[in-house]
Amino acid sequence: MATKRPSSAIEDYLRAIYGLVERGVEVSNATLAKRLRVSPSSVSGMVAKLADLGLVTHVPYHGVELTEPGRRAACDVLRRHRLIELYLVEELGYTWDEVHVEADVLEHAVSDSLVERISAKLGDPTHDPHGDPIPAADGSVEQPPTHLLRDLEPGATGEVARVWDTNPEILRYLAHNGITLGARIEVLERQPFGGPLVVRVGERTHSLGTEVTAVLLIRVPTTAP
Repeated sequence: MATKRPSSAIEDYLRAIYGLVERGVEVSNATLAKRLRVSPSSVSGMVAKLADLGLVTHVPYHGVELTEPGRRAACDVLRRHRLIELYLVEELGYTWDEVHVEADVLEHAVSDSLVERISAKLGDPTHDPHGDPIPAADGSVEQPPTHLLRDLEPGATGEVARVWDTNPEILRYLAHNGITLGARIEVLERQPFGGPLVVRVGERTHSLGTEVTAVLLIRVPTTAP
């Protein structure tokens, strides 16, 4: 017998908490309110409910953490969301800037059976169109080491492994400039006084501001000792 899923609202909160943790952001009522675009009072009520359900722990002034059942529920909804995004791109011809809103709706509606058929159809993939890891059916998540582009110094090279953003305009900008998954990127220069990062992608040079460098994760080759 299938386990009853949490409500759509609860799943949205669990996915948001998981996403903030992935990014190393403290999970507070304020950061959750900003991420979900809801009022702080709404967040307070839902966090209390999640704690009552055993899905999070919440210590006032110390943030919110997922419990193991909460983490597993978050991974379940992330698996659905990211598989749907990939299916829309691979099978239905969507572009990577179009899929997030569609997946937001469909992730709550699809059955577990359909999700597993989608996974099988796609060859049991491990990453979605933005490079986000797709949790396995058992809740495990593959997290290869990456570095934010903003943290790399001139001379560093690697390849684009993941984009931490659902803003369609940023995704379209990246695609238009060839800054897509697997693209080789070289850091050429860091402009002073908080200026842009100058990088080379393919044969083109770009000056990227912090809004872009803060969402691009780069896989940097390891140097043998």
